[in-house]
Amino acid sequence: MKFSELGLKDELLKAIKRSGFEEATPIQEQTIPLALAGKDVIGQAQTGTGKTAAFALPILQNLDKHNKVIQALIIEPTRELAIQTQEELFRLGRDENARVQVVYGGADIGRQIRSLKNHVPAILVGTPGRLLDHLKRKTINLENVNTIVLDEADEMLDMGFIQDIESILSYVKNRKQTLLFSATMPKPILNISEKFMNNPEIVRIKTKELTADLIDQYFVRAKDSEKFDIMCRLIDVESPDLAVVFVRTKRRVDEVTRGLQARGYNAAGIHGDLTQARRLTVLKRFRAGKLDILVATDVAARGLDISGVTHVYNYDIPQDPDSYVHRIGRTGRAGQNGSSITFVTPNEIGYMRTIEQLTKKKMTPLRPPSDDQALRGQLKVAKSKIEEIMKEDLSKYTDDANELLENYSAVDLVSAFLKNLSKDSSNVEVKISSEKPLPYKGNGRGGRGHYSRGRNSRGYRGDRNRSRGNYRGGHSRRSGNGRNFIIKNKKG
Repeated sequence: MKFSELGLKDELLKAIKRSGFEEATPIQEQTIPLALAGKDVIGQAQTGTGKTAAFALPILQNLDKHNKVIQALIIEPTRELAIQTQEELFRLGRDENARVQVVYGGADIGRQIRSLKNHVPAILVGTPGRLLDHLKRKTINLENVNTIVLDEADEMLDMGFIQDIESILSYVKNRKQTLLFSATMPKPILNISEKFMNNPEIVRIKTKELTADLIDQYFVRAKDSEKFDIMCRLIDVESPDLAVVFVRTKRRVDEVTRGLQARGYNAAGIHGDLTQARRLTVLKRFRAGKLDILVATDVAARGLDISGVTHVYNYDIPQDPDSYVHRIGRTGRAGQNGSSITFVTPNEIGYMRTIEQLTKKKMTPLRPPSDDQALRGQLKVAKSKIEEIMKEDLSKYTDDANELLENYSAVDLVSAFLKNLSKDSSNVEVKISSEKPLPYKGNGRGGRGHYSRGRNSRGYRGDRNRSRGNYRGGHSRRSGNGRNFIIKNKKG
């Protein structure tokens, strides 16, 4: 369905068109008419399905631009997601001159207070803790809020924000509409809907609609100590335009990031222990295409909305099968194809089977590439770079080039140039601390209950293993008809 068929104002349709969208996603198509009609809505859909626009557009349509009070409140679980939601509201509401402000922890609350006092926003976006701080200080007034949005409600539950949310809702006594969006619907979320919502309409978008068609899902069976070298070779062969690498612990973010950088990859990492300014800087660079690879934990990447991600590497299999869907939702967006590659240790096969039950799609075994295939992939990228350089003006280098040609053959010079441009990363030693596989207590046929959230979910401090380029595809012989590699040019 086209956005023009949803009853939206011309100003909003102009902003949507400017963003390059015409067709509404399933969650937008089903939610926007209900929200415009003033109904309470529960939207169950995974990250990456367009939920932000599903609630942002009705809010912007119903704003009273002449009323200088907070009319809509949007609660987000993380600072990154709150900021992205604010940016989306700015983009969509630019022609409406919508006043939007975001408040979150880790930022100067004094500056937020002054901004709220001088320019009362029509839409306030915030994280639970900081919103409660402002409410206790009486620096925000929610008496005139018509619409409240609880976004990524299951994530807020996992992060322990349910009581905070209930406290915030008690301040919004005159609200006319509540919109709740969540990937899953555990009982505490349903309790909130029963307590604070009025006969909500339920919109469910099935997982299989989100992941089956546009995302190619593969798995590589490997020991923990083999993962890093295999992933490097995969990156060399696949040559992703933008890639996200998911790991289980903050320590692994740091180690994998340092390892990738040591081998010459353009990578950076984010996790909860980094300062807010550092995380925002990394995300801004990644969004602008100045980074090729982002390494992240699940919490740090939740709500990440970046177009153009071609590959997701699950370096560690997620501790919760629902998290897998969130992870792979980083790619395959806006009608573009994407690839997800999950590393599975022999003891974690049961986890993989549970994930396949959830997504209703089997992962395809992927045969790890050899060192020779990885080198050929590197050389393919290097030759592509040379072709780009050849288009430039090289006249000022000709004298030195002729001098070199007097001493060396053209073949030797080009070979040296190729060696310099390719990383030959197998010679760089990288140490990644080992982690024990997650304890599995199921038979591969169940859901979330088969996962244990014990010590290992926080990271087991095992011995350090040396990750080297000594893997010669041992597991590939057990992988059945694994996928063969096609070396391609990296897009400029």
